[in-house]
Amino acid sequence: VQLVESGGGLVQPGGSLRLSCVASGFTFSSYATRWYRQAPGKERELVAYISNAGAMKNYAGSMKGRFTISRDNVKKTVYLQMNSLKPEDTAVYYCNTRMSRNDYWGQGTQVTVSS
Repeated sequence: VQLVESGGGLVQPGGSLRLSCVASGFTFSSYATRWYRQAPGKERELVAYISNAGAMKNYAGSMKGRFTISRDNVKKTVYLQMNSLKPEDTAVYYCNTRMSRNDYWGQGTQVTVSS
């Protein structure tokens, strides 16, 4: 199982970024996927969830209306579109999937929101 995130970077407040997570080594279309983030000195927190076929999506409260999770099962990729970014969104963002009670993580991609 491999998850590889990309798309992070430095963006000004109010800006946008789209993160991608490419999966390999398992049947991607059979499993739900999540985005988490971890800011310095804080615990990792759930950002968004998408079911295996993409029909169900959930977001953490502060991300609702600003972030959109989506997936392309042909490309084996999950996306996180982030709009209206705030300095408090600064964190390392991780892709996650869960199989047989085991969690699998990517290496993370850094998002920094600063002027």
